[in-house]
Amino acid sequence: MSLEAITSCFTQYGAVAIFVIVLLEYMNLPGFPAGVIMPLSGIWAAKGNINFFWVMVITLAAGVIGSWVLYFLGYTGGSLLLEKYLKKFPKQRPAIEKNFDLIRRKGCIGIFISKLIPMVRTIISIPAGVLRINFVKYSISSALGVFVWNLVFVGAGYFLGDAVFTYMHL
Repeated sequence: MSLEAITSCFTQYGAVAIFVIVLLEYMNLPGFPAGVIMPLSGIWAAKGNINFFWVMVITLAAGVIGSWVLYFLGYTGGSLLLEKYLKKFPKQRPAIEKNFDLIRRKGCIGIFISKLIPMVRTIISIPAGVLRINFVKYSISSALGVFVWNLVFVGAGYFLGDAVFTYMHL
């Protein structure tokens, strides 16, 4: 998805577009980079198109729900789902194996930390589901990690909005 397409979605659908695009990004679907979506949401808040607080609420809700989808796919599909996923995306095997090890060693702290690492932050949910981590603890750890990640990127867009906005000619 191009920057122009994302901007067009934001213009046409506002908060709903932010929610859907962030949800899809947290579900690890290609074409929805957080490095573009989150700062753009912050820029929108800086420009007064949406309140910063609501951007954070929307992106947190989308991130947690997207994480839940992958958690439950891992939980219900277990190892079978994981093997099919790894056949389709074999390059992610080392990252997923590291996620399993991290969760086994660190538990929910590992989930929180993983939510702050690019690429790992979205796929950590699958191993957490496969390992059947307590859902409430998983949700709290994920929500805290998602919040910190989103705050950094949305906040960057918000505070650097004018400079970025001018540079990108949005």
